[in-house]
Amino acid sequence: MRTKTISLLFLLLSVFSTLSQSNDLELGIYELNRGEFHAAIEQFRPLVAEGYAPAQYQMAIIYQHGYGISKDGLKALELFTLAAQQNYSDAQFELALIYSEGKLVPKDLKKAHQLTHKAAKKGLASAQFNLAVMFANGTGVKQDDFKASRWYQRAADQNYALAQYNLALLYSEGKGVEKSTEMSLVWNTIASWNGYPHANQSRLLDEQQLSRVKKDGAIEKANQVYTQIQNQIKLKAEMAQKKDLY
Repeated sequence: MRTKTISLLFLLLSVFSTLSQSNDLELGIYELNRGEFHAAIEQFRPLVAEGYAPAQYQMAIIYQHGYGISKDGLKALELFTLAAQQNYSDAQFELALIYSEGKLVPKDLKKAHQLTHKAAKKGLASAQFNLAVMFANGTGVKQDDFKASRWYQRAADQNYALAQYNLALLYSEGKGVEKSTEMSLVWNTIASWNGYPHANQSRLLDEQQLSRVKKDGAIEKANQVYTQIQNQIKLKAEMAQKKDLY
């Protein structure tokens, strides 16, 4: 009985600690977004000392850009690495970009691909897009149009406009997917609705190649897909809000 009581107490303390960390992090991000950099740093520093990955990532961003503090690329690299080692996807992606660039560390495209893949699997749309580009170009990995199309699709489903545009291009050229002007029109239309500048011109070219019936069908499909994407985004936001409440 005593063991159960101690275990329950430990669990409650862990929950309260996590909630406290989350609240302090949110306050720090709020201060950072309104340009109160020193106030943000004061919130992040204790969390960094505790090894809290989201705070490590935020402090890395601060060092990377010099927000209220001297720029320090190596310190940013250290903090990105610590957060990435805890499987924090945003940090994994930033670290991948650093290895791709090869300024703070020796350029390592294979490692960049590995880190990008980890972040992409966790659902980070920007990482999914970059991973698709890596597969499309054979950067740090064997070139594979099919895998590129699958990762573009995942990012496109999260309303990532550039992924939607690139997915349309693959359908137009028949790379990694079955060639389809209709599907190219679907994704160019959605990308144009999201404001991607080149998508509208590509959409018009697609329309010129289709009959009225096929064009209307593609636009209807675009409406359906876009509605599904918006509903999914709304659902994720509601789930995140409920998670924050508890």
